[in-house]
Amino acid sequence: MTSQKKSSFFIFKLIKIVFLVLLICAAAFAGLLGYLSLTEYYPREEENIAISGEAGNSYAPGSSVKVMTWNLGYGALGDNADFFMDGGTHVNTADKNRVLQNMSEIEAEILAEDADFICLQETDRNSSRSGHIDETARIQSAAGTGYQASFANNFKVAFIPYPVPPIGKVDSGLLTLSRAGVSLATRVPLPCPFTWPVRIANLKRCLLVNRIPLDDTDKELVLVNLHLEAYDSGEGKIAQTKKLMDYLQQEADKGNYVIATGDFNQSFSNVDISQYPSREDLWTPGLIETDEYMDTWQFLMDNSAPTCRSLDQPYEGADHASFQYYMLDGFILSSNLEVKSVVTKDLDFVSSDHNPVILECILRK
Repeated sequence: MTSQKKSSFFIFKLIKIVFLVLLICAAAFAGLLGYLSLTEYYPREEENIAISGEAGNSYAPGSSVKVMTWNLGYGALGDNADFFMDGGTHVNTADKNRVLQNMSEIEAEILAEDADFICLQETDRNSSRSGHIDETARIQSAAGTGYQASFANNFKVAFIPYPVPPIGKVDSGLLTLSRAGVSLATRVPLPCPFTWPVRIANLKRCLLVNRIPLDDTDKELVLVNLHLEAYDSGEGKIAQTKKLMDYLQQEADKGNYVIATGDFNQSFSNVDISQYPSREDLWTPGLIETDEYMDTWQFLMDNSAPTCRSLDQPYEGADHASFQYYMLDGFILSSNLEVKSVVTKDLDFVSSDHNPVILECILRK
């Protein structure tokens, strides 16, 4: 065989090998896409959620209640963490020991706050990103007897294949604890701004609604735990906010006492956030224009401390004065509730990228 024929043969063989490798990769990708499509989490339009535990407290018009809201950052977004979606470099932001450390600090804070109602977001049950720790079980155990608990998934994917290393399995959602007996807990879906195939590995946002019967009245306390869209172009937040406000208005029209709380991933237009200016190079939250709702609803955030910090860099050891902060976590209350206080508890983002916010209010007679 001449050298020219040898060269041609080698090139042809190399092309076949490259083609075969590409074919195998394409088949593997198609298989993964098919698997994720078949296992995609499809929540029902509206579904009742299991309620566990026993609660002995009762409330009536005239009662004072204390509500705590906190995005836990799935126990892995402490002050050591940065995250690739927010301009950082890491996918895996904490090893199992650090998650356990964060969770111990979170549980101690929840126990110390001793709230009547606790609304938590980004609470993992069996996720790669948090060492497959059942955080919901830990929190319920730490809170002790006297609370009823309900959990609603808003992020459930068998395997998220991106980036490198991949995010892996996610099983996460909203957790609500109530010292009062809950007659019904419901998962109410919110509009999803993503289409297939992006939708497969994305969140399916929802409201977790707890209905608490009140003494001396046929009205209920309706407690809504939420976590609205973050990484969309803006339409998702708008659609989800509209559905939220429509749902709340339906409950207010019945004369119920309504509290909606959580991570809105937006600020309220009636709250001064000028001390936390946005940097153009980092994620910027949306804004809920409150003017059209102010006759009926109270929009509450405490700006004495930020409720969230950006994850473009670790907080520990950084220049905190130049850091990006946000106001994202707060409350929407119906007009038949009297506000006593709303306080952002500044924990310096040691165990989560969010601070807890505490509301005390009175159910007006």
